[in-house]
Amino acid sequence: MSSETTHRPLVAILSGAGISTDSGIPDYRGPQGLWRRDPEAEKLVTYDIYMTDPEIRRRSWLMRRDSEALRARPNGAHEAVARLERSGVPVRVITQNVDGLHQLAGMPARKVLELHGTARAVECTHCQARSGMAEALERVAAGEADPACRECGGILKSATVMFGENLDPEVLTEAVAVAQAADIFIAVGTSLQVQPAASLAGMAAEHGARLIIVNAEPTPYDELADEVIREPIGTALPALLDQIGEGARATG
Repeated sequence: MSSETTHRPLVAILSGAGISTDSGIPDYRGPQGLWRRDPEAEKLVTYDIYMTDPEIRRRSWLMRRDSEALRARPNGAHEAVARLERSGVPVRVITQNVDGLHQLAGMPARKVLELHGTARAVECTHCQARSGMAEALERVAAGEADPACRECGGILKSATVMFGENLDPEVLTEAVAVAQAADIFIAVGTSLQVQPAASLAGMAAEHGARLIIVNAEPTPYDELADEVIREPIGTALPALLDQIGEGARATG
């Protein structure tokens, strides 16, 4: 029996909206993205406006009520990520998405870094108390147009990072550490235009990772990539991850 320790590559996956479109969640920045179709929608998730305008909050709660994100189910791409992790390959997910679909597909929550928070919880802007989004939406359905915090009466918002808010520094620090340690870094379904998340791809490449970009549209980091895949994510990512898993097993 060899005394050598087998090195299994650390696979870091930076996922954006494109990985969830097959689950019925619209892209926000693509050619048909929500921000392009309805610029007014940005106001509903802009912190300063949300905090000062009760009508915006009322509309925001209706948007959350009607959102597909909480009803969506993981698709084959999410399932492929979880399958790779279950195979024994070290996998860490850094996601720009707030839909929680990586965890629903089976990725352990501790291995998923949610850069922009989660739409599955709400938090108080005053006392920071957290509770489930489903409970808040039940209050909206019961007639509360702008439900307040049950603990202190403060303004509630989804536990997502709104425009005008900073990312959680602890989550970002951990994401940087993962990018720098990765052997393989896969950016999937992200335009790589939103900082600081986009810079993680460049950081990974600078630290020697094999950079693979899976996205329908060109990104600013394509020239740095070892491989750029333009095929549909629903088929391209499972094929890629299964190939990586097979390679890891062969060397194991």
